Amino acid sequence: MKIAIINGPNLNLLGKREVDIYGGTSFDVFFKQLQEKYTNIEISYFQSNVEGELINEIQRVGFSADGIIFNPGGYTHTSVAIGDAVAAITTPVIEVHISNIFGREDFRKLSHVSGKAKGVISGLGLKGYELALEYFIK
Repeated sequence: MKIAIINGPNLNLLGKREVDIYGGTSFDVFFKQLQEKYTNIEISYFQSNVEGELINEIQRVGFSADGIIFNPGGYTHTSVAIGDAVAAITTPVIEVHISNIFGREDFRKLSHVSGKAKGVISGLGLKGYELALEYFIK
């Protein structure tokens, strides 16, 4: 089984950025923990702060992976093009957000991805990625 994790802007700063919202663990550390726990799953990871690079990666893995766990970061609320990329692929996508976007500023309650994703996990911290991975395994 192949699962792709794709993270959008500023998620490279996890563990340093707004730790009261996003926690103190870097994604690199968390990703290694996932790989160690799920040794029978091929998990890839891609992060970019650039919208077009995220679209390219969605298209690259979107016809070959068994699942995509996608945190579009701030592009969730602004990028119609990323939403269109998710709609264009055949691989199912679980949209994940570390914070509860529905409990934050009003502009964060709009997602251009959610309606095209298989499901959404929001507000459970990094555990949301693991829950999405468990969904694909089952």
